[in-house]
This record gives sequence, C-alpha cells and structure tokens, in this order.
Amino acid sequence: MRTRVLTVVLAFAVLAVAGFAVPLLAVTAAQRTQQLVAARTADLDRFASLAEQAAESDDTGALTAEVLRYTELYGEAVVVVDARRAPVVQTGGLRAADPAVARLVDAALRNQPVSPGGTLRPWSRADRLLARPVGTGTRVSGAVVLRSSVRAAADDIALRWALVLAGAGLFAVACVLLARRATQWVVRPLHRLDRAVGTLAAGLPPEHARAGGPPELRQLATGFNRMADAVTTALEQQRRLVADTSHQLRNPLAALRLRIDSLQPHVRTSATRTYTGVTAELERMEHLLDDLLTLANAEHRAGELAVTDAREASCDAAAVAAAQAGLWRPVAEQAGVRMEFVPGPAVRTACTEGELAQVADILLDNAIKYAGSGARVETRCFTDGPDAVFEVRDDGPGLATGELPRAGTRFWRAERHRDVRGSGLGLAIAERLVAGRGGRVEFAAAAPHGLRVRVVLPHGPTP
Repeated sequence: MRTRVLTVVLAFAVLAVAGFAVPLLAVTAAQRTQQLVAARTADLDRFASLAEQAAESDDTGALTAEVLRYTELYGEAVVVVDARRAPVVQTGGLRAADPAVARLVDAALRNQPVSPGGTLRPWSRADRLLARPVGTGTRVSGAVVLRSSVRAAADDIALRWALVLAGAGLFAVACVLLARRATQWVVRPLHRLDRAVGTLAAGLPPEHARAGGPPELRQLATGFNRMADAVTTALEQQRRLVADTSHQLRNPLAALRLRIDSLQPHVRTSATRTYTGVTAELERMEHLLDDLLTLANAEHRAGELAVTDAREASCDAAAVAAAQAGLWRPVAEQAGVRMEFVPGPAVRTACTEGELAQVADILLDNAIKYAGSGARVETRCFTDGPDAVFEVRDDGPGLATGELPRAGTRFWRAERHRDVRGSGLGLAIAERLVAGRGGRVEFAAAAPHGLRVRVVLPHGPTP
C-alpha cells in the first residue's frame, strides 16, 4: 500500500514540477533571445544612421571606422551596401555576395521586415543574421547586415535553465520527503492494525493497535481494540470451557471406570451384553475427551505458527513415514490389513518429526480401521514441485464422491462407519497441525477403489 500511495503522490509531484518548470524554461529562453535581438537591433540602427549620413555627405570614413571598431571589439561581422547593392563596408569575413546575405539585402532594400529566427536554446551555436534598411519609407538608400554570435546568449540560457532545474529538483526532493513522511503517517498505523488482526485471527491474545495517523485511523484502531478485547474474551472463555470440561470429566470417568470394573465379577451372564455396551461407551467418552484436548492444543499451536511464521523446522518425511508404518504394522496384521511402505529418497518437509508422526498416526489408524480385513494400506513420500507429499492409500471401500469434501469435518462420520470406534476428530486434528505449517490435507478416491489421503507441506531446509 505504501508503494502505491508513494507512486500516486510522486506522479502528482512530477506533474506539478513539470507544470511550472517547462513554461519557466521557455520564458527564460525567450527573454534572453529578445535581449540579444534588442541589443543587435540597436547596433543595426546605429550603423543605418551612420550609413544614411555617409550617403548624404559622400563621406564613408565615420561609418567605416565605427564598423571596424565594432568588429574589433565584439568579433561580429558587418556588411553595409548602398542602394545598388554595392558593398560600402565589409568586415569579419562576411561578404555581400554570400547567398544568405544577398537574400537579406534584397528584403531590406524592399523595406521588408526580416525575422532573426526562432528562440535560442542552450545548445544553439549557429550565428544569426540580422538586416536593417538604410533610410525610411520609400527612400531606402542601402542596407546593413550583421552576423551575431549566439554563444554567450546560449550560455546564459544554459545557466538560467540549470538554476530552474536545480530549483525544480529541490522541490521534487522536498515532495518526496513530504510524501514519505505522509505515507508513513498513514500506513504505519495500518501495519500495526494488520499485525493485530493477524494475531487475533490466529486465536492468540492480540496486542492493542496503538492509535496514530489521521483521525479516521485513530478511531478505527480504538474500535478494533474494543472488538479484539471482546473476541479474545469470548475465545478464551470457549477454550477454557473445553479444557476445563475435559479435565473435570476425567475424574468422574476414572471413578466410574473403577466402579464398573469392580462390578465385573458380580455381573450375571444375562447382563454381560449390557455390561459390555456400558464399558464400550465409557471407553468412547474417554477417547472423545482425549481428542478434544488434542484438538484444542493443535488449534493453539497452529495459531502460534500462523503468527510467528515459523518455517525453520525440518525433518525427513520418508524416515518418519517408514518408522510409523513399522509401528502400525502389528496393528494392521491383527486387523487383517497388509501394511506396505514404498521406500524412496529423503524428502525434507517443513515440520517437526513429532508433528508429522502425529499426523501419520491419525491417517494410518483411519486407514486400518476403515479399509477392512484383506485390504492393503500403502504409505510413501515424494516431492511434487515446491511441496513435499506424505501419502496414505488403501484399496478398501473408500468414500463416495459426495462424502470426500466432508472427510475433515469435525465429528463427521459416514453412516456405514457409525459402529466403528472413534470420535470423528482425528482428521480435523491432522488438518489443523498441517495448516499451522502452511500445508493442507487432500482427500481423493483411489483407483480402482479405496481412499487416497495426501499431506502436502512446503519443503523444509536441509540441515
């Protein structure tokens, strides 16, 4: 945002500087050109007056002396001709027979105005020719042509332009500094507010956004702080309720477990089925409480990672997958499931070994439970572009197309799996752990049948 604001402000500053600098440069050049033309026109008038006096008295001595002295002092050539275009005085290498001079002489003898040319520029170097008729009206007795050097005038224009451009540059620098200061004044409170929003979105206690900048931003920061306090209080109460409830239920459940276990020797044969159902439900409640605490911890950890952007963790996903597959192989054999691990090269992934092992346990437990006896569960790791992938695939019944998007929903279970042990929170826990590391969990149907679950994580740094 700061770059966009600076771009707009600087574009406006450039237009403003160009708006006054360009006309000022043009006016400066035009004024100096007019000064040069006015000075040389005065010299021409002087020579024309002397030439008219010489024509009346037939004495060109004063005219010749004045023209020679002028050329000696200023180095500018002068040509004076009479009415018959015969040269009276020629100095500085300028001759009346020169084509350019002849054209000016013809125009002056016809008493036509002669323009000295366009406006000078700092790079102008060509001499200018100026002409003036001798006499007035219909009594034109000759013409005067002067070749004037423009170097001094061009140097003056260059100096004036340099001063104008230096002033424009200083003004532009002042605009840049002012724009940077103004954008910092506006954008800095927004950055603080953005950090506070990110902390709040992660579910962590947010730092209060310090009020600053324009009145509208100060009012916004004050309103956000009030909202953040209310949201944080509500989230903390909710988290504490879940944790306290889970913790407080453990003691009654433990006591209930002891009492039920103590009743086992006294249960009649006819009540064995009921007793077994009670113990199964009790075990299910214990697993549910454990999963709730695990999910709360996973969400808190994911929030911390989202705020701190911790990506320094790294582990070999292939080694972790191989170890967990070996740990779950006896469980799979007991359930009649064939567990296989496809070996491959090391795959560095941006998470800790404990986190990936926890995710692998959830996926392998689900695959063994739901694939069914006689199924095959395959685990492998590989690299997919910038990502590291940990995949668990089975050839069991899998999920229907409409069930795949709901696979990671909390407490959701397919209708045919209602009787299978579990709380429906395992995949939700895995997704939160993976999301905290900037990854995702993907569910897809395996060919020809079964379920494929992929954990996609960024590559981790090599130790």
